[in-house]
Amino acid sequence: MQDEDLELDQLQGAYKAAVEEWVTAIRHEEELASVNHSIAEIDLWEEAHNQEDEVRNKVLAAKKDYEDALRKKYFGF
Repeated sequence: MQDEDLELDQLQGAYKAAVEEWVTAIRHEEELASVNHSIAEIDLWEEAHNQEDEVRNKVLAAKKDYEDALRKKYFGF
């Protein structure tokens, strides 16, 4: 049981860390969207959006792993 809880703790921690990384990426994108833009700044803004999207996918994967582990523990599948 403790090994199972340790795995859940690790998965939950990974999910929470990914969410924090995502929040940071969103805030960075927002900062770039909140000023007047030159061509270079627009490129930076677009890259920030792409990075945010990549981190979002990381969050979704971590969430799925954590949810799957919870389902296995509580429902056996």
